[in-house]
Amino acid sequence: MSLGKEGPYVHIATCIGNVACRLFAKFNDNDGKRREVLSASASSGVAVAFGSPLGGVLFGLEEVSYYFPPKTLFRTFFCCIAAALGLKFLNPYGTSKIVLFEVRYITDWRVFELFWFGFLGFAGGLLGALFIKASKFWATTFRRIPTIKKYPIVEVILVALITGLTSFWNRYTRLPVAELLAELASPCTQGSAGMTGLCPAAEDIPSVIWYLFMAFVIKAILTIITFGIKVPAGIYVPSMVVGGLMGRMVGHTVQYLVYRFPNSWAFGYCTNHSNGSIEECITPGVYALVAAGATMCGVTRLTITLAVILFELTGSLDHVLPFSLAILIAKWTADAVEPYSIYDLLTDMNSYPFLDNKASPVFDSELGDIVPRLRIDKLIDVTISPYVRASELRTKLNQLQSAGELDGGLPIVRDKILIGLIPVPDLEFALDKLETPDEETMCLLSTSSHPHHHSWPDTNRNLHASYDSAMLADDEESVSENSVTETADLTPFIDPAPVALDIHSPMDLVYQCFVKLGLRYVCVVSDGEYRGMVHKKTFVRYVRTCEKRS
Repeated sequence: MSLGKEGPYVHIATCIGNVACRLFAKFNDNDGKRREVLSASASSGVAVAFGSPLGGVLFGLEEVSYYFPPKTLFRTFFCCIAAALGLKFLNPYGTSKIVLFEVRYITDWRVFELFWFGFLGFAGGLLGALFIKASKFWATTFRRIPTIKKYPIVEVILVALITGLTSFWNRYTRLPVAELLAELASPCTQGSAGMTGLCPAAEDIPSVIWYLFMAFVIKAILTIITFGIKVPAGIYVPSMVVGGLMGRMVGHTVQYLVYRFPNSWAFGYCTNHSNGSIEECITPGVYALVAAGATMCGVTRLTITLAVILFELTGSLDHVLPFSLAILIAKWTADAVEPYSIYDLLTDMNSYPFLDNKASPVFDSELGDIVPRLRIDKLIDVTISPYVRASELRTKLNQLQSAGELDGGLPIVRDKILIGLIPVPDLEFALDKLETPDEETMCLLSTSSHPHHHSWPDTNRNLHASYDSAMLADDEESVSENSVTETADLTPFIDPAPVALDIHSPMDLVYQCFVKLGLRYVCVVSDGEYRGMVHKKTFVRYVRTCEKRS
């Protein structure tokens, strides 16, 4: 199938980093430290997928991390080098290379080829942008069919069947994507390209171009319908393969032009200095790799990272300029046709609460404009008693989960003052560990003594009219008389100092807090009194609404 391996590699590496963080309290108890480890882990996944340790470091810096301090840069570099060394010693491909499609070019490029490299950059950027549009169309039409939406395995079976039926008849579509990319990028003087029909005689070039064109069309369509199915997959290598097929066609076309017009002023250098081999002047493998990088840039919008990855794959300083030129033109072209990268498209379509740290939106509002109405079912009031029934906590937990706030929290207030917060995952964990039924357990949520109050001040009486003070008083009395079978101490799960901002805080400050600190929610206070909570999903919806208006 037209799927890449770098996505699962990054995912597995990040999972290993997450598990490793749990072994050390320094990282397990500090979200900032954990994110640094996860950044290094994701970078090592790219280093393994492409055999590119420097490209992995830049991938973590350019694409993954919100915050990348200098010490994290060195640790990520160390992690990527260790991953590449491990791959070298294990030799999983049996070729003594750290990546399957590593290539080496001996001949240098000519000045007249810059035009073709620029054309490949334009074509690759356009192809990547059109791929994004086609993927969006496919996802909003075919995947919205009720059967496909309810049973995604049906789509996997259909795509696998279509892939087998259409790919079997063409050698280049039948090969795995990594092997195909290796053949497309390899020069005729090394590797298996000389035995695969990619090094034809001059008079046979048109038939090879036609064969590659059929493979290009089939592979492009299969990549569009395959990306996004419910299997672990990456998009880097498939997009590079589609671009590589296009680049190989252009390379052979230039070869054929040299053959047909040997006395042209543009090709004079080739005919005068050639030793009889047509590839002495034009190397189609270079064109394939240039177009592969340009197409991948159009899809992912990676720039510096991609240039370094291509440089490390070829191991030659001679071709850094063609790669960089094609990537620059591809980036400009793709941004002009489709402003979203494939990551941005998926984030927007799935409504993920992601904020781009590279963006700088302009706001003219304050935090109080988006604070939801304060609801008693979204907080824990310990004004009357520090004990709360586990059944009541379970009800509040279920309401938050049904609202999609799986990473939210329940603020704990006393006399309208915020005294702590218990995150939803921690609350669920604590309630699941209770040995008795929820109805028979009272949970301690505050350890400080406080005089009893019967209700909130009259100014907020309408807000808490549904609050059953009599029940809480009975609960407290029952706890004191030991009439309940069990009590549970949940204070270890409470965050005593949640991040809180004033209700009049400017929205730019809120944006920076979510982006730079990686917060999932922000508590809102006014004159020290709790006024509500803004979840990251709510804030992201507000930001997108502002972007659409502008």
